[in-house]
This record gives sequence, structure tokens and C-alpha cells, in this order.
Amino acid sequence: MSFDFTATPDFTATADPTASQRDVCVVTLGGALAAGAGDPKNQGWVTRVMARTSAEDLRLTAYNLAVVGDTSTQVLLRSTTEAPARWGAHADSRLIVSVGLEDARQGISIARHRLNLANVLDSATNAGIGAFVVGPAPTGESGLDDGLQHYAQAQADVCDRRGLPFVECLAPLRNHDQWLTDVMSGGGLPAQAGYGLIAWLVLNNGWRSFMGIDG
Repeated sequence: MSFDFTATPDFTATADPTASQRDVCVVTLGGALAAGAGDPKNQGWVTRVMARTSAEDLRLTAYNLAVVGDTSTQVLLRSTTEAPARWGAHADSRLIVSVGLEDARQGISIARHRLNLANVLDSATNAGIGAFVVGPAPTGESGLDDGLQHYAQAQADVCDRRGLPFVECLAPLRNHDQWLTDVMSGGGLPAQAGYGLIAWLVLNNGWRSFMGIDG
């Protein structure tokens, strides 16, 4: 399967000051990848995605609460302690979850990982908050990436059971030359090009629908 990572869709639009705007807040929770660790431009994939997300009727406020080292256990905690303070000031709230790498490295079981993610998503859904999950990305270490595949499969299943969007990153990036060049020189984390690839995957796999952007 091939991907044209150069064809990033243009979600930008000129704002119409007379249009009625949706007040949308997006909170991102996760670990090193969601935080953009290793990106020399300090953007990561989250900032790149937010920069490409605009519409005439959208007033977007984005909070990146990702913390390097956070596992799904910490993400579950932050989803109930830190995220609500951001959501509370806005009419429409959304959640992005990006976990897996730290769980794999710290040996958190697949069952616990699945339960943590399910609890995060169920709590968000019950509170009327839309959720979007971005799967783990490959590190270039064969053994670790084999393990990450199990976490990704668990995430995909949890999302599928709830009818929530899930972005697969492992399969399209595991043999991608540009991605591998990045992570091999970055200790398993991407740099500018690699984060651009994750942003492309997010933007082209359900993000537009999730944010209610038409056309």
C-alpha cells in the first residue's frame, strides 16, 4: 500500500466575520509523540494539524496537555483532572488521545492499556465530548514495534466497538524511508519530517469529519 504524503489537504479558509461561529475546544492527551518531542521546530504533529484546521464557522481553541513519559494511566488521570478545566469554557469540546509508546516501554499490559483507553473514551462520550484516537508510531526497533502492533490493534478494537475514529500509524510508516531516517537518528522519535507524516495521516483519516468541516 502506498501513500502520497506530499498531498496535504488544504483545510484553511478565509474567515467571514459576519458568520455565526462554532466555539470548539480541542484537548490533546498523550506522551512523547503527542507532545512533539524531538521536533526541531517544536511543532510536532498536533500543532501542524491544528494549523490546517479552519473554516468560516469555526473558532478553534487547542490545548496540548501531552506530557513526555505519560502512559495511558496518566492520560486517564489527566482526562478527569486537567482536561475538564479547558473544556468547561467552551460550547463544543473534543478530545484527541495518542498513547502506546510509553505503555510498551514500561511494560503495561495490553489488558490494562485497553481498559485505560476505554475508560478515557467512555468518560468523554458520556460527557458529550467527541473523541479521536491516534495510534502509536513505529520506533525503528523491530522488537518494540512488534509489541506496539498489539497496542495498536487493541486501540483499533476499542474504537471500533464505540464507533470512534482511529488513525493507524504503524502500518503506513513502518517501512517508510523518510520516517525511518528520522527515528533512527532521534532515538525512536521523529523530527520535523516524521511529525509531518503523522499530521498527514491524521488530516487524511477522518479529521475533517470529526471537526465538522464541510466541503
